[in-house]
Amino acid sequence: MSAQGTNEGRGIMRVAVFGAAGSVGSRVVAEALARGHEVTAVARDASRFPALHPDAEPAAGDARHAEDVARIAAGHDVVITATRPAAGSEAELSVATKGLLAGLAGTGIRILVVGGAGSLNTPGGTTVADAPDFPPSWRPIALACDEQLAVCRAETGVDWAYLSPAAMLEPGVRTGAYRLGADDLIVDAEGNSAISMEDLAVALLDEAETPRHHRTRFTVGY
Repeated sequence: MSAQGTNEGRGIMRVAVFGAAGSVGSRVVAEALARGHEVTAVARDASRFPALHPDAEPAAGDARHAEDVARIAAGHDVVITATRPAAGSEAELSVATKGLLAGLAGTGIRILVVGGAGSLNTPGGTTVADAPDFPPSWRPIALACDEQLAVCRAETGVDWAYLSPAAMLEPGVRTGAYRLGADDLIVDAEGNSAISMEDLAVALLDEAETPRHHRTRFTVGY
């Protein structure tokens, strides 16, 4: 699948990105702006504004607080969240997801959630997180992402989609090409599973512009 690079379907959208100063969030903001959308880049406090894209509208808000989410999301077409807690604070991930869903309840605004790959099924018959070579240091965030997905799956009043990336998600090159899946890890002919952060952003904006997944998880990889 390839991205068009411009939005030919829905026209200009208003997109709010939580976690906009992070590695994934900043690339989502850049991709949305490159497609001509109006972007609100959300950081937890104004001290992060210098790290945000200069062409985005900055906003300070905490995803854990439903009132902040409702205030910022008002008037937007879609919310994308790429928040990631600091090491040792992984439990905040599900709290933030609950705040986002509560803040969007009753608004009709869709949310795309960047989650984790740990619960995807591998060709070896385990999940990614249960594979023998899964780094122990990654287990806390993997478990937090499992809880995040469970929070989403329990939500029936908001139109959400949960994106699990490939096993290896790193800064790289925007190719505009990727493969879509559901609950199974996408691997190449050599058994590798990867996606660049740039192409993850492409997949998110493609989903925002042309919704294919509603109240379900999907995955992307090369």
